Amino acid sequence: MYLPMVICFLLAIAVIVLLIKIYLMKKSAKEIAEKLSEKLSADTNTLIDISSGDRDMRALAEKLNAELKQLREERRRFQHGDTELKEAVTNISHDLRTPLTAVFGYLDLLEREEKSDTVNQYLGQIRGRTEAMKQLTEELFRYSIVASSKPLKYERICINSVLEESLAEFYGAISQQGIVPEIEITETPVERILDKTALKRIFGNIIGNAVKYSGGDLFVTLAEDGTATFSNTAEGLDSVTVGKLFDRFYTVETAGNSTGLGLSIAKLLAEQMGGTITAEYAQNRVVIALEFSEKN
Repeated sequence: MYLPMVICFLLAIAVIVLLIKIYLMKKSAKEIAEKLSEKLSADTNTLIDISSGDRDMRALAEKLNAELKQLREERRRFQHGDTELKEAVTNISHDLRTPLTAVFGYLDLLEREEKSDTVNQYLGQIRGRTEAMKQLTEELFRYSIVASSKPLKYERICINSVLEESLAEFYGAISQQGIVPEIEITETPVERILDKTALKRIFGNIIGNAVKYSGGDLFVTLAEDGTATFSNTAEGLDSVTVGKLFDRFYTVETAGNSTGLGLSIAKLLAEQMGGTITAEYAQNRVVIALEFSEKN
């Protein structure tokens, strides 16, 4: 009778010890998971340190710390290479301006000379290609500037006013295309903390793209919740094509000499300021929606 009681007592102690062990391991695992998530989301040099004295859990923490160190080194190399690439693109696009200016100068001189119709045709082709290259160089330069780490200047602005200003700046281009825009801007002030210059560039790139490739109409709305939408007829496209409009250097077949950077810049700036920008295609219409939540 005495022996079974001792065995039961020892088993009970073993179970209690095991439960405590399991509890401590679960606590340590949770602690490691939380600190790992914290280290991955923040750019910090601190390592995972746990309160547990368990040898296996501490070994796991040390292994993760070794991986974190390697990840930081890879991140530093990437950031350094990314910075160098952006600087190189900026410098190259800037340097291209000088020879392009010289090319345009010589083209102007050639066009003043007496030429045959064939030569005039060739010169027209050369000028068109050179204009396209100039546009690409300018947009590439702007993109490299926007993609740099230059901080934005945030202030409380009224989106209504900025949108009206942007539309007014495109009045000439809109009229030239024979477009009579339909504009609905809420009278309720929509205020957000944003960079005004960046927001004007976003609006400008979207409106410019819509005017350039519109089928003859343009609808612009700004709702009270801060959502701005731009839509225009664009036949011959599809949802897949429109979904790629924000990709760098992507152009649709009807885009002519477009470089495909305008909407990419708009998306980059919108995301830098915590906003979202999307494009949809329905019933032969492209609809671009831009939204900045009130937390901005």
